[in-house]
Amino acid sequence: MHDSRPDLDLISGFLNRSGGLRAATRAVAEADSTGGLLAVLWLDIDRFRQINESFGHAAGDRVIARLAERLRLSLSNDCTLLRMGSDEFVALIPAVNLQEASGIGQRVLAEIERPLAIDELLMHPSASLGLAVHQSGEDALSLLERADRAMVEAKSRGGKCLVASGDEPVAGRHGVQLARDELAIEADLHRALESGCLALEYQPLVGFDGRVEAIEALIRCDLPEQRLMPGKFIPVAEKTGLIVRLGEWSLLQGALYAARLRDEGVPTKVAINVSRAQLTSASFSPALQAALICANLAPALIELEFTESLFLDLSETVQANLRSVRAAGVGIAIDDFGHGYSCLANLKDLPANKIKLDRSFIRVLPDDRRAYAVVKAMALLGRELGMTVVAEGVETAAQQAAVEQASVDAVQGYFHARPMTEETMLDWLRARA
Repeated sequence: MHDSRPDLDLISGFLNRSGGLRAATRAVAEADSTGGLLAVLWLDIDRFRQINESFGHAAGDRVIARLAERLRLSLSNDCTLLRMGSDEFVALIPAVNLQEASGIGQRVLAEIERPLAIDELLMHPSASLGLAVHQSGEDALSLLERADRAMVEAKSRGGKCLVASGDEPVAGRHGVQLARDELAIEADLHRALESGCLALEYQPLVGFDGRVEAIEALIRCDLPEQRLMPGKFIPVAEKTGLIVRLGEWSLLQGALYAARLRDEGVPTKVAINVSRAQLTSASFSPALQAALICANLAPALIELEFTESLFLDLSETVQANLRSVRAAGVGIAIDDFGHGYSCLANLKDLPANKIKLDRSFIRVLPDDRRAYAVVKAMALLGRELGMTVVAEGVETAAQQAAVEQASVDAVQGYFHARPMTEETMLDWLRARA
């Protein structure tokens, strides 16, 4: 029997990761105060990436919604359900000991493993399940870490099984510390969003005639006690789903700054990065329209940067969002082109105005003749397709000369300017004007 089309709002009934941490803290405090029992089940859907890659994100969403419904129905009403990631869920189960919690976990696994129809294919889903029972005096973070480690061990055994905390090999201190660091960064990001500690800095893209092609907006997180580096907080934001909120914030702030530059007499296109999570969200198109309206900004003064793989995602939400960008008249750039699985053959089908060549090609110039040949070929192809070609990561005069000789249109990198604050960027543009 085929499941009917899922209501994706099923998943929204689960507390998100940050709400989950607060709920776990409350549950642990109650267990400590009353001397009651508390168990945690951490569930990860097996082979979920394979489902997304084979059937697309829309089908993956349907699978997650159906399995979330099964998880909800297999647990009692006094359980608290948390969503810890795209395919990870946690259940807080009060008043059960280890044996009782193991029985509940086995029921959950059996429910998850019932056949599920997807696009005329009858698939047999499974899950890896980690179990931890609260110990007296243990904080919520430690309890969740133990359940998570047990789940990872279940997955390493091939999935489709339950592992109780204590049955898995003890994780190294590095792994425990890494998990704690990620949770701390997540908490810092929530604090930054709520207290205004986020900012955008801007780095110009400069043509060889001195013309500023655009300025790229780069998000920064400056808490009172420290600056979080993007290389640390962006991966955590992507893992936890906070990247959507950060992306929408960047979109609005970038549009407002573009409007300010226009009003100051130095109209300049602002380029804003868009993540996969944003483009797979139904809120992306309304957020883009809202940013343009709030800033009273012509679409031509905004450019969105996507990686090539986003254009090749055939899910309906992604394609609809890409169509909305084109319909709005907003510029589109392919970021980090040549990195990973970028393909020259795809360029003819991509609705982009600009390609940005990955810095890995530029870093080895002018010494690496093979890299130079690739840059020159991509510059020629991009021009034939009517695209502006930008070299990222230009840091020296020799690299600048090499990419100019290769007929690249513009460059971005420390050779011209490091990322600047809004005020410094404005002064820099005025001086050039």
